Amino acid sequence: MSKKAVVLLSGGLDSTTALAMAKDQGFECYTMSFNYGQRSLAELNAAKKISKTFEAVKHIEVNLDMTEIGGSALTDHSIDVPVNDDIEQQENIPVTYVPARNTVFLSIALGWAEVLEASQIFVGVNAVDYSGYPDCRPEFVKAFENVANLATKAGVEGNKLTVAAPLIDMTKEQIIVEGMRLGVDYSQTVSCYKATDDGLACGECDSCILRAQGFEGQGVTDPTLYALN
Repeated sequence: MSKKAVVLLSGGLDSTTALAMAKDQGFECYTMSFNYGQRSLAELNAAKKISKTFEAVKHIEVNLDMTEIGGSALTDHSIDVPVNDDIEQQENIPVTYVPARNTVFLSIALGWAEVLEASQIFVGVNAVDYSGYPDCRPEFVKAFENVANLATKAGVEGNKLTVAAPLIDMTKEQIIVEGMRLGVDYSQTVSCYKATDDGLACGECDSCILRAQGFEGQGVTDPTLYALN
C-alpha cells in the first residue's frame, strides 16, 4: 500500500529539502503552499516548479489573507523588514514572525491529510539556526501532532498521523548537505523575505544571511540570484 504525505512547501530552501527527504523515504507527496499576503510571490512560483521537479502527485495553493490581522513585517507593509542585522545578537522574536502562521498552515494541511488518508505531514521548520519563531520549536510540533490526533476522525479511529519535522535539529549547513545528497537544485528555491517577482533576493534580510552562511560554511557556490548583483 502506498504511503502518502502532505508536504508544506513555501518554495524556500528548508521546505524543499523536507520535500526531498519525504520523497526519499518513499512517500507519495502532495504539496501545499499558501498565498497569505506575504511580500513576495516569487516563492509561490518556485513551489510550483519544485513540485513538478519532485513529481508531486498534486500541488495546491491556498489563498489565505493574513494581511487582515497584520502584526508582521511579512504581511504589513508599514513594518520594515530588518536588514543586515547581527542575527546572533538578536534576543527578541523578530518582526518577521507571522502570528500563528504555522498553526494555521498545519491545520489546513491536516484537513487535506485526512481527506487523502495520508499518514504524515512534513514541515520544514528548524530550531537550530536562529529564527526565534515560537512555532518552529520541537515542543510546538509535538503539541500540534497531539492536537491532530485528538481532533480528527482518523485519529479517533486509531489512524494516527505524524507531523514530521526532519530539519528541526539540523544546522543550515547540514540541511544543504542533505539536500545536495538528494539532488535538490537550490537555484530553484527562493528564501528571501523581500524577493522580487522574478525571484531575485535582497541579500540583506535574515533569511538571505542565514542561507548565504550555510553555503559559505560548506564551501559550496551559492546559486542564489541577488538583486544587488
